[in-house]
Amino acid sequence: MKASTTNIEPRLVPSRQKPLQQHYRKHPDAAWIQDEGRAVIGAGTDPFHGELEPPNNAGKRWSFGIHEAVGGYHDAPNPGDLLCTALAACLLSTTRMIAQWLDIELADIKVSVVAKCDVRGSLMVDMSVPVGFQSMDCTVWLQFATHTDESRLKSLMTYAEACCVVMQTIRPGVDVKTLWHVDHEAPHE
Repeated sequence: MKASTTNIEPRLVPSRQKPLQQHYRKHPDAAWIQDEGRAVIGAGTDPFHGELEPPNNAGKRWSFGIHEAVGGYHDAPNPGDLLCTALAACLLSTTRMIAQWLDIELADIKVSVVAKCDVRGSLMVDMSVPVGFQSMDCTVWLQFATHTDESRLKSLMTYAEACCVVMQTIRPGVDVKTLWHVDHEAPHE
């Protein structure tokens, strides 16, 4: 499966981003965005399955499951898969956008992300084991449509990592707050 950029306008990214850059220089508050995600129980009754309601998805839900290493059935994408996929999608798109800024024509690009986690902490087997992924490895395969010198290639790689929102969120960590709403009454049928 090719992710060719040859069939799109070669300067699409700069033509869409330059006006935004100018606007955000004048109005920095306008640069703040908000992304969302929502998970719901769905049709299943077991705690190892649920559904996601991503915005901008025409109301369609995605099923998710939980990894077998923590008791799930591993029969649907699990939250770790979704995190890896989010990083892969962000790095792929960011690399393609930076390539257009640098006038580098890509013939193909693929990004794979593998995350490793010792689940003993999340299962309370060993409280000294941190809960979370201990490592994430991204592999990017690039194929160029035309010759690209080493200097531009290095710039592409540096800027792609520096501008990848998901990567730059995961690397240093982010402050996550939880607000719990508790309703002690069962819903009325």
